[in-house]
Amino acid sequence: MMLWDQTLTEIFNRGSFVMWPLLFCSVVGAAVIFERSLYFFRIRFSEKRFREKLFGMLRRGEVTEAQKHCRKIAHPVPRLVASYLKNISCDELRADLIKRDGSLALKKVEKNFRILSAITHIAPLLGLLGTVTGLVSAFHQIELLGGSVQPSDLAGGIWEALLTTVFGLMIAIPCMAFHHVFESFADDICLRMKTFITDLDEFFKKRTSGEELAPTAKPEEEVLEGVH
Repeated sequence: MMLWDQTLTEIFNRGSFVMWPLLFCSVVGAAVIFERSLYFFRIRFSEKRFREKLFGMLRRGEVTEAQKHCRKIAHPVPRLVASYLKNISCDELRADLIKRDGSLALKKVEKNFRILSAITHIAPLLGLLGTVTGLVSAFHQIELLGGSVQPSDLAGGIWEALLTTVFGLMIAIPCMAFHHVFESFADDICLRMKTFITDLDEFFKKRTSGEELAPTAKPEEEVLEGVH
């Protein structure tokens, strides 16, 4: 592959030592993007079909079967529903238990998000560092030649300054884009969790003839506040 009439190896060598940490950032960023993309692809499920089957089983009183069905699905929402059903009789502790399980589920969803965010900030700074060192090299060359310089004498430093900036931005931009996409997925999962907890709370209140939860229990719709 050629860029600016040069091979990638030649371009890499022109970028000085800063290209090595940039290369490391690009490899780590690509690995995180691939891993998180694969994760979100694997946990996809039809919420509509799940909801219909879940509440159909609950209306028939098949709570244990519904719990087993939820545990078979890898998505965090069914897993949290399974936690709700498992602890349905623990009025005083249910909110805390669901909040704990919800936090653990979201922790898995947001795995490596900070690494991607760090690369988004570090890569442009490394590019800026390369820009500064390239300009320093160019001015050093001017000093050595006593001001009588040709454009070709400054080419090395200018190449270094511009290449590191370009590659820093090339790494940071896709990492930032994917970070925002993954965060939107996490926010959507968090919202679904809250919705299902609220719906289940409403459902079981109806099933118990309007009986209220114990006074010490927290409202389930507030269980996940602050989790995300």
